Amino acid sequence: MAGLLGMLAGPANAAWQLNLQDPVTAVARRVYDLHSLLLWTIVVIFVGVFAVVAWSLIFHRKSIGHKAADFHDNTTVEIIWTVVPLLILIGIAIPATSTLVQMRDTSQPDLTIKVTGYQWKWGYEYVTGDAAGVKYMSVMSTPREQIENKAPKGEHYLLEVDRPMVVPVGKKVRILTTAADVIHNWSVPAFAVKTDAVPGFLRDTWFRAEKEGTYRGQCSELCGKDHGFMPVVVEVVSDEKYAAWAADQQKQLAAAAEDPSKVWKLDELAARGEKVYAANCAACHQANGKGLPPAFPALDGSALVKGPKEGHIDIIIKGKPGTAMAAFGGQLNDTDIAAVVAYERNAWTNKLGEVIQPAEVKARRGK
Repeated sequence: MAGLLGMLAGPANAAWQLNLQDPVTAVARRVYDLHSLLLWTIVVIFVGVFAVVAWSLIFHRKSIGHKAADFHDNTTVEIIWTVVPLLILIGIAIPATSTLVQMRDTSQPDLTIKVTGYQWKWGYEYVTGDAAGVKYMSVMSTPREQIENKAPKGEHYLLEVDRPMVVPVGKKVRILTTAADVIHNWSVPAFAVKTDAVPGFLRDTWFRAEKEGTYRGQCSELCGKDHGFMPVVVEVVSDEKYAAWAADQQKQLAAAAEDPSKVWKLDELAARGEKVYAANCAACHQANGKGLPPAFPALDGSALVKGPKEGHIDIIIKGKPGTAMAAFGGQLNDTDIAAVVAYERNAWTNKLGEVIQPAEVKARRGK
């Protein structure tokens, strides 16, 4: 039994991490060093103060006949306990200020990426560089079975996505953050990056990863029901791999450009809409369309879904203020919205037989 416990202790202890993540940027190393400096400064102060307190309690107690000194002030002591903390604060302020200034210097980036927070996923849009114009959603890919404790947890439980951000190693990457609904926070500890994404505002930060690899973080702002299901994954690759990835993304972008006048068949839309629904709607309304009332109403048999299609399209484009129903007009294109509306109106018991064309969605956007 002792041998078995000893074998299990190794992996268990390996999972413990009592410090910051290993830094992979120059700024992250400065943050790590500053953290260590402050930690040991606090340890020294703690030991010193409590040593004096303990010594005073032991050797100046009344039970051994010690009598309190009768004095009102001591100028020397007062100068010492004023000057010493002041010098400590100055010693902390100088490297801390220098680090903060460096963290805010987003000038002359090699690559700029806009990051938009949604409930509950991230949208990435490459503004400059080889992948300029590439835009996609990054959604958590941890299987629902693991979340519901129906399957063993994976190695990167709740910290894995279907499409990570991809950046080249050694390049200065400027991140522009904003949000479409509530305040989110884009955070990758290994980069020492943690920036709020605020609706209606653009905020920026940057990093320059010095080592290839996959780095993980998550939304660090309480942003609603699925706050814990909004991971950030960044893949840092070589220049060659990044160029190949960017070229592939540009090809996919060109291939995805669809004829706006194309007339879709119901089975084509339903197949596409099922995928869109699974990625964007199933977390709240459930895969079976039954929802989680009252916060997330059922779509199966819903009066909205079975009602006029214009209202159905409008609520997906614009959302519903005061509820958890987000606006998907900025997240999904006309074809995807048409597909998911067609799927919902023909799935489960909603057998309406209606086909929604992308042109109809386009016409509703301005209303």
